[in-house]
Amino acid sequence: MQSPTPPSTLPGSRTEPDGSAVVRVLSYNIRSLRDDTEALSRVVRACAPDVVLLQEAPRFFRWRKQLSRLARESGLVTLAGGGTAAGPALLCSLRATVESTEDVLLPLTPGLHRRGLSTAVLRFGAARLGVVSCHLSLQKDERYAQGGMLLDKVAGLGTPYAVAGGDINERPGGRTFRLLAGKLRDAWTVRPAGGEYTSTAADPHQRIDALFVTEGVEVLGCGVPQLPGVSEADLRAASDHLPVLAALRLPAAA
Repeated sequence: MQSPTPPSTLPGSRTEPDGSAVVRVLSYNIRSLRDDTEALSRVVRACAPDVVLLQEAPRFFRWRKQLSRLARESGLVTLAGGGTAAGPALLCSLRATVESTEDVLLPLTPGLHRRGLSTAVLRFGAARLGVVSCHLSLQKDERYAQGGMLLDKVAGLGTPYAVAGGDINERPGGRTFRLLAGKLRDAWTVRPAGGEYTSTAADPHQRIDALFVTEGVEVLGCGVPQLPGVSEADLRAASDHLPVLAALRLPAAA
């Protein structure tokens, strides 16, 4: 593991002369917008993301309207997910060119919540990025099976460069987390920038939210954001989870 990157130096979005792109990716469990939505929008805006992987997005009554409002107030647009993915969703900035989106419902275990994946393939100039947002099960065996399905989906996106993440509902030592980190790269471990623990927002003591990247994606920094404009009060008020922000450099597509 490299030395921690000072959070204030997390790179901004840009396109390099060689066609590669620096992209900011945010993952956030927003607890169905049951908390302070104005604080939530301020946190998302301050993170200046190109792509947002949401978990527990609205998925019942007027969920599309609620998700669109969050996107608008955060300076973004709705990309995919919500009710059609059983909670995971994707937002993006106008910098992204959308090639494709797909929402996937995972097999339902009787007595447990329905889970799903929200996916997309995006272009940033000459760079392409596959994206998957997930919220895995609280039940360990189902969670492990869903981890395998997540990996299969990443492999089937049709692009060698991808980021997957969300609420894993498990700490790094857990079986499913280790499965994901064994096939992909845990961005916080590669280059930590900012805080480690994501749960709870009021008492951060465990890391159960994460971003994982494929080989070839350069991690410039990843962690709970500690940036100008992101106040501790807003982080506590916005949700019961803390967000994870990463800056990634993507090679230009062949």
